[in-house]
Amino acid sequence: MARPSAPAGRPSPSSPTTTPSLLTSFFRRPTPVYLSAALLRLVFLLYGLWQDANSPVKYTDIDYLVFTDAARFVARGQSPYERETYRYTPILAWLLLPTAQATGNPLVDAALFSSGKVLFAAADLLAGWLLERVLARSMDGTSARKFAAIWLLNPMVATISTRGSSEGLLGVLVMALLSAVMARRVTLAGLLLGFSVHFKIYPFIYAPAIVWWMDADRMGTAPPDKKPLTKPSPLSQLLAFITPARLQLAATSLATFLALNLAMYSLYGLPFLNHTYLHHITRIDHRHNFSPYNTQLYLASSSPSLSSSSSLRIESIAFLPQLALSCVLIPLAMAKRDLPSAMLAQTFAFVTFNKVCTSQYFLWYMVLLPLYLPRSSFLRNKRLGVAALALWVLAQGLWLQQGYELEFLGRSAFLPGLWLASLGFFLVNCWILGVVIGDVGGGSKAGV
Repeated sequence: MARPSAPAGRPSPSSPTTTPSLLTSFFRRPTPVYLSAALLRLVFLLYGLWQDANSPVKYTDIDYLVFTDAARFVARGQSPYERETYRYTPILAWLLLPTAQATGNPLVDAALFSSGKVLFAAADLLAGWLLERVLARSMDGTSARKFAAIWLLNPMVATISTRGSSEGLLGVLVMALLSAVMARRVTLAGLLLGFSVHFKIYPFIYAPAIVWWMDADRMGTAPPDKKPLTKPSPLSQLLAFITPARLQLAATSLATFLALNLAMYSLYGLPFLNHTYLHHITRIDHRHNFSPYNTQLYLASSSPSLSSSSSLRIESIAFLPQLALSCVLIPLAMAKRDLPSAMLAQTFAFVTFNKVCTSQYFLWYMVLLPLYLPRSSFLRNKRLGVAALALWVLAQGLWLQQGYELEFLGRSAFLPGLWLASLGFFLVNCWILGVVIGDVGGGSKAGV
């Protein structure tokens, strides 16, 4: 007997349209998306507790132990910089003060110790919500949540935050900054920019892009169109560039940054300046470092005479191409066309060309990735998108395999293995960066 067909206008139970409709209904409301994101992080948190208790390879990141040790020093009325290798603002140690509490109850103490991870995981969700708000300026809510889910439901993001990395807090600050800029809330943007740079240095790269984007036309302060009778002089062009909004942003962000630094200096003195800022100029970290400078940094760290030499070393000038790209060339080429994508490209370039490049740093640009993807070549050309993702993952896998040989098996894998893997990952990132810049820098102005 022939199978009866479904009534007209209604798909049969086996119709392929049921899968897309289920997917669409999942993203139609925020509750399923954010609940799933929270449950994903809860699973990783619980698994981490089990792995820490049962495996010689710990789930908790060493950085989290540094953070919580610093919090214990603060709880005793001491400086967080009493903890060796603490290189962060004291505010981070203050936020983690609950981890320093001890009740004598093993379960309660374990929960308190993990409270910092819960804070970082919650920051992931807040960053995702802010990301969705920015996306919703140019698309409907369902589509915005789909793209925000690239961050919210990303296992890599969830793993890094639940291991105890604080990068989710940076995600919140950067997305809040971008949201304030897009809403033309200049004072709030200045406060957030100053606080972000104090909390972690790298957001200073966004200042040139934001300032370049904030022209009088975009801020609604341009005079009525009048064709100039003569070509404007360089001085008049400079004066036209110095708009009230740009001055307000610069003054507010600088005042916030200086006020926070003066407050911390008054509490902790030179150790605050040395460990929070000056350390990053001379740092020679090589462990878990994907950068091609990895081997050179290892040699410098293992040879006191080499690391203290006054001669110019290649890693000492690594910041030149890094800052030229992220602070000058990319803002000039992209910011006026598409500010969110320009910020993604800036961050990607900053991380790729940094002499220290660890997996936590990938979150700096991953939170901005969904803002670029809707109009990207990677979505328009599925093969290109799949190839980029596959190469990015494969290059990491090759590096991690060499890193495993070195750090777990004790084999000397620096040359040629680790260096070639680092170079391969760098080249893949440069290619991806080139596609991003080509998408925006060579296109028309976006409406954001």
